[in-house]
Amino acid sequence: MTTPARVRTCIWIDRDVAGAARTYTALLPGSRILDMRAFEHMLTNEPEGVRVIEIELAGTPYTLLEAGPHHPPTDRMSIAVATEDQAETDRLWHALTADGGQEMACGWLRDRWGVAWQIVPRRVTEMAASGDRAKVSALLRAMQPMRRLDLAALEAAWAAG
Repeated sequence: MTTPARVRTCIWIDRDVAGAARTYTALLPGSRILDMRAFEHMLTNEPEGVRVIEIELAGTPYTLLEAGPHHPPTDRMSIAVATEDQAETDRLWHALTADGGQEMACGWLRDRWGVAWQIVPRRVTEMAASGDRAKVSALLRAMQPMRRLDLAALEAAWAAG
């Protein structure tokens, strides 16, 4: 068992927390499963009533808790990934929307466990922080109808802005 990080995000997942942990840690370099624990259910004393898995995603600690469907994840919490290029953006997007995931707007998606993610190329963040109002406005207008972000299209809009 590892010593938990002092601060970490806990994500409640209704089912298959081990599958979520394996999927998430396979997506990003520097990711790993740190610890898995099962507890007896406090009312039924059934084994493995609650499972807790400690993971790191690219070095950032998370706790995944298999908590059942009573408290589903919401958009108020998401995992944001700054990708290096379109290929990484596409790879993560397709992996996370597979098997029941859902595309949302502007680089947001919900995976098959209901967890929200934002997949954004670093270059988009750099362009948005440029301070050039016309270019940033053009970037945002181009981004608004997109689901999975298209870096080439966003760079073209920004350049024309």
